[in-house]
Amino acid sequence: MEFGVIVQTYTPRHRREGDPEFEHTALFNDIAAIRAADRNGVKYAWATEHHFLDEYSHLSASGELLAYLAHATERIHLGSAIFNPLAPVNHPAKVAERVAMLDHLTEGRFEFGTGRGAGSHEILGFIPGMTDLNGTKEIWEETIAEFPKMFLQEVYEGFQGKHWSLPPRRILPKPYGKAHPAMWYAAGSSASYAMAAHKGLGVLGFNVGKLADLEAVIGSYKGAIPGAEPVGAFVNDNVVVVTAAFVDEDGAKARAAAVRARLAYQQSNVFRYHDSFPRPEGIPPWPQLIPDYDLDGIEHLINEGTIVCGDPDEAREQCERWRGTGLDQLVFAMGLATPEEDQETLRLLGEHVIPGLDTDPVHSTTRFRQA
Repeated sequence: MEFGVIVQTYTPRHRREGDPEFEHTALFNDIAAIRAADRNGVKYAWATEHHFLDEYSHLSASGELLAYLAHATERIHLGSAIFNPLAPVNHPAKVAERVAMLDHLTEGRFEFGTGRGAGSHEILGFIPGMTDLNGTKEIWEETIAEFPKMFLQEVYEGFQGKHWSLPPRRILPKPYGKAHPAMWYAAGSSASYAMAAHKGLGVLGFNVGKLADLEAVIGSYKGAIPGAEPVGAFVNDNVVVVTAAFVDEDGAKARAAAVRARLAYQQSNVFRYHDSFPRPEGIPPWPQLIPDYDLDGIEHLINEGTIVCGDPDEAREQCERWRGTGLDQLVFAMGLATPEEDQETLRLLGEHVIPGLDTDPVHSTTRFRQA
């Protein structure tokens, strides 16, 4: 099992007090976390693209951040989680150009993740006449298979679709090295995992709540991947799941950090904006909040396998449980704890957890692409 981190420039109101440059602070804390992940053996760093989502994510221009990180890191792969390729948001040709440029700047370390946006607040800002968010699936479906053609055809043959068109053109630059970056899709339901597998796409799983929820979605993906008809040059057989991590030499301090992180407030913001996600029973409508977790609540999350939290031995045992599900990559959300706590978590993961669970020095997507 490989490891990653994800950043979204999370800026909750309770962190803004006394910091008039709170966005700048959060952004550079994200950069520091990714650089620390690079030093400590984490293989992947993912950056979101969100628009209009106050507090939850102020990272709207992730391409620029990833270009900066291409120079500021050495080994870690840098991924879009996601670039939105819906034509009313970003014209597909411009997305293809951006991907190829980042592939060059990272010298082959870029990962191309796509998706359809967070929900109605975000999508309707760009497509105000859309009455059914399922319509974004149609736009994405007619677009995704065009990217490998834009990457690999000397002169792209052009496209005339329902939602966008482009006459034959040279899409420049071409990707760096073999083929093109590995392609990923941000999936929700089991059906979405199977769809991604049929297209040979890796899955970015952002809404898997706990270990018990993984069996169905991983089974759906792994059952379909052998019959993949990839839209790209190769199959990216990968399932990613995102969780939170708090690790300290003292397990009690790690749990206290998890309490201070106010995970429930972040979860309230998830359901504030992601109205395309299933809403579990008992989740109150915004601005009502999910009650903050106390130490007993954090212990419950640990036991359910919802977060990684404790001393290095506990963290290793918890990560082994995640690996036992067949998961390919476990990604830790940065910016929930303090910068110092994130740095310590990454240091301890790098010393005590990652070496025993990720024994392949080569990134799986590099192996797929080179093959």
